[in-house]
Amino acid sequence: MDEKVKMINGELYKANDEELFRERQTAKRALYQFNSLHPDEIEKRDDIIRSLFGKVRDNFFIEPPFHCDYGYNIYIGENFYSNYNCTILDCAKVLIGDNVLFGPNVNLFTAGHPINFEVRNEGFEYALPIVIGNNVWIGGGAIVNPGVTIGDNVVIGSGSVVTKNILSNSIAVGNPCKVIRIILDTDRLHKDNCY
Repeated sequence: MDEKVKMINGELYKANDEELFRERQTAKRALYQFNSLHPDEIEKRDDIIRSLFGKVRDNFFIEPPFHCDYGYNIYIGENFYSNYNCTILDCAKVLIGDNVLFGPNVNLFTAGHPINFEVRNEGFEYALPIVIGNNVWIGGGAIVNPGVTIGDNVVIGSGSVVTKNILSNSIAVGNPCKVIRIILDTDRLHKDNCY
């Protein structure tokens, strides 16, 4: 089994594999162009994302700079917005639902490294998918770790480190990120509840 198949299947693999290195270089070249375009060249930026990502819908906006490993493992839904400095390490699939907002400096990491130093020193790593539901707002500076699922209608507070799944219809904050309460119908009346 080749290293790319192992990576996609969540098994230990060697990221310095020649094929994976070439694919990361391809993504870096595309993102170099994306991040260097004039601010008015939105269509060109969108075309680069469409050619790089596994799937995009009609309405999305990604503020440069943006970084990812491969691109082809990223699937974004309708009405996606990412603010500045987003990094997605997409060694495994990253599935993002509809109406999702990322604040600045949001990081999604599907990649991980073995705890055992001997295995880690041999160059092995692993990747686990990240799933983000519909109607999710992830605050600035948040980090989402490998294997995490964030449900629908969730708010993740700024600076949070999400290490475990977050249930739908909740507000979660902190390091490690924890649900602090369920979102209520009365929340629609309060514009001063910022997380």
